[in-house]
Amino acid sequence: MNLVLAHLSKLRIDLLMAFCLFGLMLFGSIFILSASVEQYETNDLVDTYFFRQVIFYFFGILAGFLFIIIDYHKLSGYAQTFYWATILLLILVLIPGVGEVRFGARRWFDLGITLIQPSEFAKLAFIFALADFLTRPNEEMLMPGVFFKAIGMTALPFLLILKQPDLGSSLVFFPIGTAMMFVAGVRLRFLIKFLSFFSFLAVFVILNALYAPNDWRIPLNEYQRHRLLVYFNKDFASADATPAERRQAQKLQRSRTHNIRQAEISVGSGGLIGKGWGQGPQTRLGYLPKGVAHNDFIFSVISEETGFLGSMAVLSLYAILLLKGMQIADQARDRLGKLLAVGVVAMIFCHVFVNIGMHLRLMPVTGIPLPLLSYGGSSVLSSLMAIAVLQNVKTHRNLY
Repeated sequence: MNLVLAHLSKLRIDLLMAFCLFGLMLFGSIFILSASVEQYETNDLVDTYFFRQVIFYFFGILAGFLFIIIDYHKLSGYAQTFYWATILLLILVLIPGVGEVRFGARRWFDLGITLIQPSEFAKLAFIFALADFLTRPNEEMLMPGVFFKAIGMTALPFLLILKQPDLGSSLVFFPIGTAMMFVAGVRLRFLIKFLSFFSFLAVFVILNALYAPNDWRIPLNEYQRHRLLVYFNKDFASADATPAERRQAQKLQRSRTHNIRQAEISVGSGGLIGKGWGQGPQTRLGYLPKGVAHNDFIFSVISEETGFLGSMAVLSLYAILLLKGMQIADQARDRLGKLLAVGVVAMIFCHVFVNIGMHLRLMPVTGIPLPLLSYGGSSVLSSLMAIAVLQNVKTHRNLY
């Protein structure tokens, strides 16, 4: 035991970051239990979301220690291998009979005891691969070839994950890649032109989805177009719709807006201190659907049952975690460590901003998990490994 403690002391664990980490896992386990408490009436303990989430936390912590102990310079030696391995998995998951289809999307491998979502691990593999690629002399960073290769590395997983379809997870790659390229020293004019083009493309797609007639519409998945219509509060019925078509469109619109309306009610009804654990009527009575309360909409459950104070506690834990990540990036002794830390911070920030933003109608509804709070093994494992990378950069920075 003394030997183990002595070894752990050499890792120089950041206690404040560890406190935030375990605080978020505590929130996650408690409110996943609250959101799915009815499972205990019909299921064995091992078949409940709560028990599985605790197991995911346990294995995530074990994997995290590996990502702390092994020097990130050694891990980066396998960065390209990890990247292409996840690309292969993203291709395989699209094959009928190989990838598991749930809710109309082919995103998972069914391992029997659990589902694995390769897109979650692709994000971390991408961060390592891009950091390894961008760790080169300053004069090379000014070359357009380096920029275009970095864009290609970003676009490949983006397109494969978009094909599943999973728009939320796919879009995360571009903010991560842009942040890492900016910090690495890519010419600013390249990034400005790229962001301008990307912004123009996004606006064009949105306007096309909202206003273009059917014959001129870009082929989006119907649920993606519906989410844009919901976000911009547009009528589902076309201007020339018949009364019967309009009634059908209104019925579909009520169905598509149900989750976000109930989430908003949950957040707003919590007040200052909330309804109390397990006492939120939106969750208990099923207005916030059981299928989403424990994962994508876990923040609504927390807000309803702990109120403004509990919500601010969660946001504060994330804020401290992100600030610590930025501090680690700033104090990193080499470009590789700095880029790894920046990539992880950008990834966590995107997940938190998009997930919580959709509860407040700041962002469209997407199936993007809230790190360490939403139920899901792949998300928990990848989040804990990513945060372990931050600790790794801090632990090993004095060696270089």
